[in-house]
Amino acid sequence: MPDDSDELFLLYAVLARVAGTHVTNEDVHDAWVAWMASRGKHHGSMVPFDELPAHVRDEDAPFADAIRSAAAERPERRA
Repeated sequence: MPDDSDELFLLYAVLARVAGTHVTNEDVHDAWVAWMASRGKHHGSMVPFDELPAHVRDEDAPFADAIRSAAAERPERRA
């Protein structure tokens, strides 16, 4: 991961908070695209998720798995 990836992990934490165990690979991709855009970066994978080749879409799976795992371990919130 790049040295300046703290903001990306913050976005992943937001995904864990709002989507919890329902986070998808597409959610992770969208967070990454937003992070890259906020840094003024351009990359060939900054396209809608469904336009990516399958092998590129699969690269988001470990991150989505980690977010879901962390969300599953989070204590339930009380109203």
